[in-house]
Amino acid sequence: MPKVLIADKLSPLAAETFAERGIETETRLGLTPEEVAGVAAEFDGIAVRSATKLSQAALSAGAQGQLKVVGRAGIGVDNIDVEAATAHGIVVMNTPYGNAVTTAEHAVAMMFALARELPAADRSTQAGKWEKSGFMGVELTAKVLGIIGCGNIGSIVADRAQGLKMRVIAYDPFLSPDRAKDLGVQKVELDALLERADFITLHVPLTDQTAGILDAAALARCKAGVRIINCARGGLIVEADLKAALESGQVAGAALDVFEEEPARDNPLFGIPNLICTPHLGAATTEAQEKVAVQIAEQMSDYLSSGAITNAINMPSLSAEDAKRLGPYMKLVEQLGSFAGQLTQSGLKAVVVEYEGAVAKLNCGPLTQAALTGLLRPMLDSVNMVNAPVLARQRDISVSEIKHDRDSAYQTLVRLTVKTERQSRSLAGTLFGDDKPRVVEIKGIQMEAQLSPHMLYLTNEDKPGLIGALGNLLGDAGINIATFHLGRNERGGDAIALIEVDEPISRGLLGKVRKLPHVIQATPLSF
Repeated sequence: MPKVLIADKLSPLAAETFAERGIETETRLGLTPEEVAGVAAEFDGIAVRSATKLSQAALSAGAQGQLKVVGRAGIGVDNIDVEAATAHGIVVMNTPYGNAVTTAEHAVAMMFALARELPAADRSTQAGKWEKSGFMGVELTAKVLGIIGCGNIGSIVADRAQGLKMRVIAYDPFLSPDRAKDLGVQKVELDALLERADFITLHVPLTDQTAGILDAAALARCKAGVRIINCARGGLIVEADLKAALESGQVAGAALDVFEEEPARDNPLFGIPNLICTPHLGAATTEAQEKVAVQIAEQMSDYLSSGAITNAINMPSLSAEDAKRLGPYMKLVEQLGSFAGQLTQSGLKAVVVEYEGAVAKLNCGPLTQAALTGLLRPMLDSVNMVNAPVLARQRDISVSEIKHDRDSAYQTLVRLTVKTERQSRSLAGTLFGDDKPRVVEIKGIQMEAQLSPHMLYLTNEDKPGLIGALGNLLGDAGINIATFHLGRNERGGDAIALIEVDEPISRGLLGKVRKLPHVIQATPLSF
């Protein structure tokens, strides 16, 4: 009988679910990483929440024994070394949707508390002050609610807000017009949302694109007296900028459940009168904890009993034979998808993946899933090969796979075309030496480049002076150029550049690059 270690406090329903499916469990709470490493080899699976750390050492030790799967009852897997798990062939699962309703309800509760100053009024009343005239709130009815990120949680908030007779607008590059219509929200650009919203609530993951999305400049564009709620991720709001905006009155109030550093014990925001704080309670309801406990028990049991995989972070639905054959292609298509995803700024409408040459003769279904995963991951949380097609369908994104019998200029070629509300963009790549991914075409322009951890992508007018000015700018900033790839459609026409650098491009430096003569677009990329 397979055996699972329950290493964090889960609802008793988890153990019951395991038992019903023929899985033995043992509960040991409060284990240190070293203690987990000492016992990991005794179990087929380990179920955790966020407290227990599954380190490289623990996973390595488990792999020496019988450990096959670890499950996180919740969304985030920061406490699990996913890379180490993957290297040791251990499946990592999570439950990305179990907390959605609870988190959405917490955001709505925070909005009510902000509107009527409930925490401050409670403290005042219990102190015997009876300051009735000191707490003049505002109604939610007819107010404009701006939702940044209208995915699973954001859409639930939108539904609840409409029940309160609020007018809901949403900024989400992945929200299609049809989906927005179904939700009853008006899709807008970020600047329009900032200018119109009376309340702003954030429901996006923390990525390079969303980090600091509400900084001093964004807060200055907001309507004076705006109220802000963040129950998503710390780091979406620049806390020092929010403090200044609260103190000046530009922001009338803020309600935060998440912080840049957690546990938040000494935060510079603490003590500001118009601020409400809770200790990351978004998922803290009995119902949510029962949901995720049962879900992770079901998923792990199915895998240990039959090999079925649900909500895996690091494991595609592939046979061992296919995995070996498709491995290099998986890396290529995911890089192509990530490239396109990091450039996408408007709603996705369609994705087309074309296969030519040797790759067209293979099982391309998993490759298309990998490309879609790379495409969606820059903007969506917890995207993997299992849930990427579902997320695309939820957003009315058409996904097509085409195999060509024709010969390719290369032995094998994959072309990814992404259609958005504004434009169509294509990328093509191949394998060198059967296992080394290369980009060979961008927007119809021939260019050969290997994708690296830190890159800068430019589109520009093909005029003299740009390369020298860019080199000087990066050099003055102490940024070393590793490789520099150029291409153009015709002399004096559109040109592109893909530059590999040794370290990330800062936001400030990126702003200077964008101001260089002849630059049309400048986007940092990471792979």
